[in-house]
Amino acid sequence: MAGGAPLNVLTASASASSSATTPSEGILPRTCGSPRKKKQRPALSNFSSSLKVTKELVKEPLPQFYFQNGRPPSIEMKEQCMFSINHFFCGHLDGLQIQEFKLVTREICKLPSFFSALLFRKIDFNNTGFVPREAFVNYWVNVNMLTMDTATQVFKILKQYNQNFIVKDDFKPLLKELLSSHPGLAFLQTKPEFQERYAETVIYRIFYYINRSGSGRLTFRELRRGNLIDAMIHADQEEDINKVLRYFSYEHFYVIHCKFCELDTDHDLLIDKEDLMRYGNHALTLRIVDRIFSQVARKFTSKGEGKIGYEDFVYFILAEEDKSSVSSLEYWFKCVDLDGNGILTRDEMLFFYEEQMRWKECLEEEAVLFEDVLCQIIDMIRPEKESYITLRDLKGSKLSGEVFNMLFNLNKFMAFETHDLLLIPQECENPVLTEWERFAHRDYIRLSMDDRCIEWKC
Repeated sequence: MAGGAPLNVLTASASASSSATTPSEGILPRTCGSPRKKKQRPALSNFSSSLKVTKELVKEPLPQFYFQNGRPPSIEMKEQCMFSINHFFCGHLDGLQIQEFKLVTREICKLPSFFSALLFRKIDFNNTGFVPREAFVNYWVNVNMLTMDTATQVFKILKQYNQNFIVKDDFKPLLKELLSSHPGLAFLQTKPEFQERYAETVIYRIFYYINRSGSGRLTFRELRRGNLIDAMIHADQEEDINKVLRYFSYEHFYVIHCKFCELDTDHDLLIDKEDLMRYGNHALTLRIVDRIFSQVARKFTSKGEGKIGYEDFVYFILAEEDKSSVSSLEYWFKCVDLDGNGILTRDEMLFFYEEQMRWKECLEEEAVLFEDVLCQIIDMIRPEKESYITLRDLKGSKLSGEVFNMLFNLNKFMAFETHDLLLIPQECENPVLTEWERFAHRDYIRLSMDDRCIEWKC
């Protein structure tokens, strides 16, 4: 109230409202000053369904993601391949012969050259002696071998048509071609008996390391996960075959073959318990030899009852001389696991170590008590549970091989105890070499000085 006159509230309110909604202040008033109404949907007539315009989503076709013969090559890739094919087949109306096909194998297929004979016969299944251009295009381009990775290509070429695995015999044509063409193996062409034994040894080594299931059937997954393809490429590029340490080294074959002949004194291609006891200057205990001949780790392939053949010996020597490999750990674990329950207990390890203690006593050396050895093993392996050791525990330690040497290989156990100074320079010079590769190098030097070994025909 001002000056006793009453305040007109309504007038003031209306005035304030009017000034607040002045268009000059940039605020738009509601149309006709009436409140907003909800929009009403128009009523649908009985005939609206026939007259209504509908908008359907346009479905784009999904690109094909499965191809029965693998993904086809791109236009550019196919054109480049066809250009190379036309170049190599130019002037050969009847097709290429097997010697001319080597360049195709290496340059177009990007495979080792010693695959040429096997690939040639895969295409020339009628044995005409020629591979025409059309036949090669159909095999390599039309069925999309061109776009497959190298592991798939190698697997398809090696395996038989109706099989989904590779067996040992599938490698024989490959090794035959390698022996006839590799410059580092040319000296063996006058010694067919050594050629055959070399090929067998390479195949046995491949299956020992890669065929982890031990089934004798190499699966595609095993081939892909292994290092065989890299070794094949290395063998094709390297003139000195002895530098191809994985599988193909002639020196490695020479050591394995001569070691077998040293034990096979009657040359019947079989080794019994007494023969194997002489291995490594009587390094192994009788108890572990008994377990080997019980075939608990691996069934023998030899036909001689209670004796091991050459293939069995290859598996044995690789396991014995390279206990760092997974295949070796699995081999010896089965031997020491007396009850086959998947764990190594104190009593099982003591069973094998007792013979080591007696041997040391015979040599008039101080024997280490088993409890001290057991403590050392636990410190080396660090198992999840100290009451027993599993295969998983062994695979997780770099010293697992020494555990087995402690239990049944006296010579290696003593070398480990004294930390053999003769082995340290080799380990420093070649730290990337495996135990097997170091052993094979040392023994090859020794055996190469013995003129008898090259004449042994076991």
